[in-house]
Amino acid sequence: MSTEPTLSTPPIAPVGAEKTPDDQSKLRTFLSILRKFIGVTDIASVRFSLPAQLLEPTPNLEYWNYLDRPETIGDPEDEVGRMLAVLRFWFTKDLKYVKGKPCKPYNSAIGEFFRCNWEVKDDAPPISTSTPQPLASAAISKPVRVSYLTEQTSHHPPVSAFWVDCQEKGISARGFDQLSAKFTGTSIRVTPGAHNLGIFINIHGRNNEEYQLTHPAAHLGGLLRGSLSVTVSDICFVTCPKTKLKVILHYIEEGWLGKVQNKVVGVMYRYNPETDKITKIKDVPEKDILGRIEGCWHDQVLYTLTGSKESLILVDLKPLFPVPKIIPPEVDQLPNESRRFWRDVTEAILNRQYGAATKLKTELEERQREKAAARKDQNEEWKPRFFTGSVTPVGKPELTNEGKLALKGLHEGNYHLEESLVTGA
Repeated sequence: MSTEPTLSTPPIAPVGAEKTPDDQSKLRTFLSILRKFIGVTDIASVRFSLPAQLLEPTPNLEYWNYLDRPETIGDPEDEVGRMLAVLRFWFTKDLKYVKGKPCKPYNSAIGEFFRCNWEVKDDAPPISTSTPQPLASAAISKPVRVSYLTEQTSHHPPVSAFWVDCQEKGISARGFDQLSAKFTGTSIRVTPGAHNLGIFINIHGRNNEEYQLTHPAAHLGGLLRGSLSVTVSDICFVTCPKTKLKVILHYIEEGWLGKVQNKVVGVMYRYNPETDKITKIKDVPEKDILGRIEGCWHDQVLYTLTGSKESLILVDLKPLFPVPKIIPPEVDQLPNESRRFWRDVTEAILNRQYGAATKLKTELEERQREKAAARKDQNEEWKPRFFTGSVTPVGKPELTNEGKLALKGLHEGNYHLEESLVTGA
């Protein structure tokens, strides 16, 4: 049993007793299951169980994070630069979908949690908001640690809380993850759930500026042709009430003749947090506009500041790939910590023992149902360990004392935690 933190590179699956289904075979099986849910308002809330051979051997809490490139959030001196730095983070948060293919991880069990660090260099190019200058020459290269803690706080509906912290840069982020999904017959439309009000980023050294980043709707397509892909055709917003800056981003999915172009256009403008109700770019008064965004969210995104004719690179995604996580050593992982909780299922899938994996997964799910029934009989409400409540009306989770201690341990590289007194499965 390892006592050293490990990078998150998955092992190579050995040859096993059962045949590994190819991607098209997986999708045909997945599609046959999904057809049973045509007309269901929200298939994500149904929490249907898939056979192991259709799953990626990855815990949901590990898979769903927004830190594919955690070094991209910066802290420029001026408020326009800080908003642009937040946007740069936004366009790298889902790099896994740009560089890879979508997959279905395990459903999270209530009380399950995941934690990790990223060790990255703070070398993202500075953002110019005045006279254009060579960006790379001013880049600072110093190591920073980004810590991440997430916990499944609710089972019905399925909701998880997360907290990101980078002490060196004085930046944190938090939010609730909840998805709503509807199968249309040819694709799955995924939207934020009722408790998912976006990502809330705080820059503590700037009078605790808070940025709210809302999620657009996305479509998971390619089910019929056997090749999954994610497309986005929606509008989302980034707002900072303290600086009175707002960005509207419009994702445009298809161009002429139905060709997917993954285009995004946007506008940054000065707004009144008390009265602003603008939701479309065309409705923003020209006099309030500070800059424009345009590009391809799979490739390169540019910005142009008002008064300038030159478009500058906000982020170039072509050379970027997700940064590996640093996971607590196996000896320090608790029974309800994601990798350890799903360890036997993962090993069975990697060894292509899909029947055994499905059986193990079913046992975990049944144990969760039994514990939930026992809590209901005793009129007990589930209480998360690391967060103060299952959800909050403002979409911003708060850490408990144990949550603060867990994050402190991550900052210090001390992964020891006492075992949970109560587990959900």
